[in-house]
Amino acid sequence: MANVTLSIDDGLLRRARIKALEQGTTVNALVRRYLERFVDDEESRAIETILSVARRSQASSGPGGRTWSREDLYER
Repeated sequence: MANVTLSIDDGLLRRARIKALEQGTTVNALVRRYLERFVDDEESRAIETILSVARRSQASSGPGGRTWSREDLYER
């Protein structure tokens, strides 16, 4: 696990420590959870964007559908 150094206002850090103590955790754990949620939210938005584009796509295999099989792709 990597260590990260942050610059945080003294008053903000003091309030964060108090709130973390009230919740039975640490500021370190709170920051880690925040970053996990932040990354998960970003990934979810990216996936939703891709799915939205795919739903609007007019791409198809044409009126006859696909005319090749998986074996055709690997024919040597």
